Amino acid sequence: MKYEWRKQEKDFYLPKKPTVITVPTYQFISLSSNGDPNRPAFGEEVAALYAISYALRMGLKKGILGTEPFEYTVFPLEGVWTSVNKPDGLLNKDELIYKIMIRQPDLVTETMFQEQLLAVKKKKDNPNLDKLIFERYEEGLCLQALHVGSFDTEAETFAKMSEVLKQEQLVMRPTMDNFQHREIYLSDPRKVAPEKAKTVLRWTVE
Repeated sequence: MKYEWRKQEKDFYLPKKPTVITVPTYQFISLSSNGDPNRPAFGEEVAALYAISYALRMGLKKGILGTEPFEYTVFPLEGVWTSVNKPDGLLNKDELIYKIMIRQPDLVTETMFQEQLLAVKKKKDNPNLDKLIFERYEEGLCLQALHVGSFDTEAETFAKMSEVLKQEQLVMRPTMDNFQHREIYLSDPRKVAPEKAKTVLRWTVE
């Protein structure tokens, strides 16, 4: 049976309202960078992540990576975002610092990743492939909500999350900057209008 995260993991990816949830340790292929995500270079970074993720998916589906055949839907693109300076009013996107990533099934290993990375490099000329790493990432206790609309209107959903934060007597978990957040992109921007785009917004809390 094909594993589909939209069906099997609704609590983590399709919250109906702002919700407090404990997110377990997952493994990802990730890439760290900075700057305005509207620039062409960001698209190339995303393309590198998808290239290796689809290579691993095909290898697992065919059962040629040393495991029994396993079919699944590639997990959505995610991003952990912060900024050089705390946003005050209009966000300066040139100051953004981010880590973008795609979750991988538990079956995937570092060895599988490295082998498929070499294979992809032979087929695709994308310098960002050299920036990819395989890592385990734990968020723990989080507050998350589904945002519908363009990225520029996320402040509206963050305001609702702030109210829940107070009601549940929680605070954002201290980070180096204290204004870091995660986004999980459920919509393909090539196919969905910005006002209809769906994005999970998530804060780590305690």
